[in-house]
Amino acid sequence: MQKLLQSILLSLVAITAQAQVDQPKEISTTEKFGDYTVHYNVFNSTNIPAKVAEAYKLVRGKDRALVNISLTKTENGSTSLGLPAVVSGTSKNLMQQKQALKFIEIKEGDATYYLAPFVFNNEEVLHFDIQVSADANAKPMSFTFNRTLYSE
Repeated sequence: MQKLLQSILLSLVAITAQAQVDQPKEISTTEKFGDYTVHYNVFNSTNIPAKVAEAYKLVRGKDRALVNISLTKTENGSTSLGLPAVVSGTSKNLMQQKQALKFIEIKEGDATYYLAPFVFNNEEVLHFDIQVSADANAKPMSFTFNRTLYSE
């Protein structure tokens, strides 16, 4: 199972790096809130290896994607790995149809990140509203972003 977890982490790091390369420079994939930084991206579920998807009960398909969220904290010049957090959010299409995002917590050693699977239509523009809290009692760090998703 440890190898499987390492595989998903390496896959997500590679996907994030590729997504950042493929995106225009003006599209941010981080939001800063004081010492905290929320890292996020959206990618097609077919980018996850089949064995990893099976282990986490994620459905792969051309019309399915995932939102990936992680929270880090920088103190005294040192940045943490992904921290445990409370993550929630919604996506909304241009017709104002909303769907709640249900985040799955993934722990990999000392790092924690969150994935939320969802279904989309080809060339669909989605507006994401995300809230991340460092703990249940902390004020949520909220941000929004848009992505156009393609099934091919």
